[in-house]
Amino acid sequence: MRYVLNTVHAFIYLASNDDIECKSFRTDLLTKDYNFDHKFTLTTPSDAGLGLTAMGVKKDQLFIGDISTQYRSGKTTVDVKVDTDYNVSTTITVNELVAGVRTSFSFRIPDQKSGKLDLQYLYDRAAINSSIVLTPIPLLELAAAIGSKELTLGTEVGFDSASASFTEYNSGIGFNKHDFSAALILADKGGTLKASYVQGVNPVTGAAVAADMIHRFNTYGNSFTIGSCHALNPLITIKTRFNNSGKAAVLCQHEWRPQSFLTLSAEYNPKALNAPSRGGLASSIWVSCGLRLFLEVIFGRRKRRRREP
Repeated sequence: MRYVLNTVHAFIYLASNDDIECKSFRTDLLTKDYNFDHKFTLTTPSDAGLGLTAMGVKKDQLFIGDISTQYRSGKTTVDVKVDTDYNVSTTITVNELVAGVRTSFSFRIPDQKSGKLDLQYLYDRAAINSSIVLTPIPLLELAAAIGSKELTLGTEVGFDSASASFTEYNSGIGFNKHDFSAALILADKGGTLKASYVQGVNPVTGAAVAADMIHRFNTYGNSFTIGSCHALNPLITIKTRFNNSGKAAVLCQHEWRPQSFLTLSAEYNPKALNAPSRGGLASSIWVSCGLRLFLEVIFGRRKRRRREP
C-alpha cells in the first residue's frame, strides 16, 4: 500500500494542500527523473477517454518494457499494463462511489494471489486508506493522516491475519510553511528514524535545496543525502545530489516541446573502482494527436488525401 508513508513527505502532501512553490519538490527533488540507463517513454491521450503509454528501458544488453492503456468513463478508470515478461496488470478505480470514497481493485495475471482491494477516504484535512490482499488468509494494511496546512500527523500499520502479528508500523510528523517543509518519521517497526527538510530558495527560478537523514537503531548507522534543483530557464532544469558515501549525481532536463522531455543523468561513485561513473539518457514524448491518429502514423495506414484536379 505505502499510501501515506510511501515517501518521506507523502502524508504531508496528503493532508496539506497549500499551493506553495516548494510543494512540487517535496517527494522528487532527490530521486525523480534520475536514470542511469537508456529509457524511452511515449504517451498519447485520446479525446474518447482512452490513452496509451509505451515504455522501454535498456540495461546493459537487456531490454525490458511495457505497454499500458488507461480508459476513463465517468467515475470509472481502468488501467491495463502488459510487460515483456507477459504479465498483465489491471487496476479498476471508481471515484465517489460513496461521497469522499475512492475504491480500486487490482490484480495481476498469471499471479493468482495478487488481488488487492483499496479503499481511500478523503475529508478536508484528514485521509484514511485501507488495503486488503485478497488471499485465503488476507494481509491487512491501514494508513491515516490528519492535520492542517502547517502541522500534519500520519501513521501506517500492517497486520498478517495468518500469524496474528503486525508486519509493519510507521508514524511521522510533518511541518509546513510557505517556503519550506520538514518531516520526522519513525519507520521499520521503530528501527529507523528518518528526517527530511526541503527549502525553497527562489520561487521565480524554482531553486530549492533538500536533505534526507537516516539513523538505524539496530546498527547505529547514519546516512544522509543532500540535493538541489534550479531552473536555468522555463525549459531547462538542473538537479544535483550528494550522499555520505561520496556518490554524486547531476541531472539536466530539457522540455523540448510541451510535456515532452529529454533528460541526461550522470553519477560518480568513488568506491566503484571498476566503473566509477555511469550515465543515462531518458526521452519522454507526449503525442497529443490522439490514439487513433498515432496508430495510423505508426503503422502507415493513414491515407493521403488526393489532390484536387
